[in-house]
Amino acid sequence: MKGSRERERASAYAASGVDIDAGDAAVDAIMKHVRSTYGPKVLKLEDGFAGLVKLDGNEGLFKKNLRQPVLASCTDGVGTKLKIAIAMNIHDTVGIDLVAMSVNDLITLGIEPLIFLDYIGIHKVQPEIVERIVAGVARGCRQCGANLIGGEIAELTDIYAPGDYDLVGFCAGVGDRKKLITGAGIRPGDTLIGLPSSGLHSNGYTLARKALDAGSKAKLAQRVDELGCELGLELLKPTRIYVRTIQAVLKNYRVKKVVHGIAHITGGGLPANIKRLLPNGCKAVLEKSTWRRPPIFDLISRQGKVEEEEMYDVFNMGLGMVLIVSPHSANAIFTQLSRLGENPSVVGRIVRGRKSVEIH
Repeated sequence: MKGSRERERASAYAASGVDIDAGDAAVDAIMKHVRSTYGPKVLKLEDGFAGLVKLDGNEGLFKKNLRQPVLASCTDGVGTKLKIAIAMNIHDTVGIDLVAMSVNDLITLGIEPLIFLDYIGIHKVQPEIVERIVAGVARGCRQCGANLIGGEIAELTDIYAPGDYDLVGFCAGVGDRKKLITGAGIRPGDTLIGLPSSGLHSNGYTLARKALDAGSKAKLAQRVDELGCELGLELLKPTRIYVRTIQAVLKNYRVKKVVHGIAHITGGGLPANIKRLLPNGCKAVLEKSTWRRPPIFDLISRQGKVEEEEMYDVFNMGLGMVLIVSPHSANAIFTQLSRLGENPSVVGRIVRGRKSVEIH
């Protein structure tokens, strides 16, 4: 009798627009991807209502007891880049984006990501699509060493249009307050070293889609010789995850405190994201001829008639991360970045002046 009532309730719920069976199937499908991210700190808790990781006071880059422990957390989404993924029916790369947008923020403080959680709000749960999304999330977590310990799949037929979904990610890590990299140590004479982006990453897509008239699957499937691939594939290049690279640099140079600031170039482009780090009396001067600008940016500027200044205010323009370092250690850090497989560029310097960013 109880089973019969449950089936009736499930049937009524499905009739109203929510499929419990599809949700269960999606959860079953994604668990192998979730577990693939587990490190030794994850506590196994089958069918629990929360994820657990152990904190033994041995966290962070130096694996020493924390004298002044702080919990750092970040949250972000992927934005209207999802419209491209949905139109192209390619859903795994945006999962990587979701991880990248938060863990790249966290590592700018010198804190390694420890846990990650995801939220998928979707019109109708299709287990194969949900699995591809989470497979991408898990791949991003493995790239940075984060443990995917929880998440939520919400089927919201009254909120999202058919075929649509949204993603939100949350990450947290533990560090030592005295070892945080906040930009407070930035001073005139410091060197700016830029790390290349893979393209647009996950910002400015509302403008990019309009400028490129990228609203249809047919347009996204067109090959663009300038890009060397289909337009849609270029726009879906995942955001680079810089965590391992920054970890390696900090392990060598953090004790010497020569890395004074790290900027993740997201919304607001180069000026806003570098300026937020600067102390009063410091101005950043960048030379745009010193790094390679991927052709997608010129295409957007030309086809959308977007002025150069606005391009720099919206997009990363080819730099995904900028390190502000002591000039005495700049060459050594540059060399290490190259040995790590990066293609770094010395892109500017800090001078005395009003807190601002100039790009020439």
